[in-house]
Amino acid sequence: MILLLHALVRVLAFVLLLALAVVGLAAAVFSIQGGTETLSYSELASMAGLPEARDAISGWFDQIAADGSIAVVAVLCGVGAILLGLLLIVGVLVPRRERLITLEQREDGTLAARRRPLALVARTLAEQARGVTEAKVRARPRRRAGGTLTVRAARTRQTDEATARSGVEAQLEPLVGPFDLRTRVASRVGEAGSRVQ
Repeated sequence: MILLLHALVRVLAFVLLLALAVVGLAAAVFSIQGGTETLSYSELASMAGLPEARDAISGWFDQIAADGSIAVVAVLCGVGAILLGLLLIVGVLVPRRERLITLEQREDGTLAARRRPLALVARTLAEQARGVTEAKVRARPRRRAGGTLTVRAARTRQTDEATARSGVEAQLEPLVGPFDLRTRVASRVGEAGSRVQ
């Protein structure tokens, strides 16, 4: 949920900053001349349809002030806007919890690794396996301890899938044991021009 709120805040911030930049540019351009000239604020207001919008909104505000179903819809929209604002504030203020892969947990602290550096180490080890030309690794932590390494290895044409898989698993053993990791290794024949070991 927090990740979704962080993403929503980033998208909305970008859109609002872009809109603000466009409005500021338009205001700067239309402030060149005064009065009712071509590049004046009054011309900008008429081009944006602000007088017509004012007339349309004034009637709508009168309807909201009166009793009835429109007032109920307006109240619900207002409550929804307040809730959305609160969610966006939560998305800004609540820090994102970083998911770590735990190596050791004691009373005085926890020794853990971040997913991306651990995946890079695993990639380096996997690419040292005989017959493997390239590897892509993703590390995912489990809820309590340990995690899963998903390895996609590219192999030479002379290396069969079982040999490549066993070679990658053997290379990852120094990492898999201490971190209590599960490995999922898949291999395919590498493309032409790949590194050959």
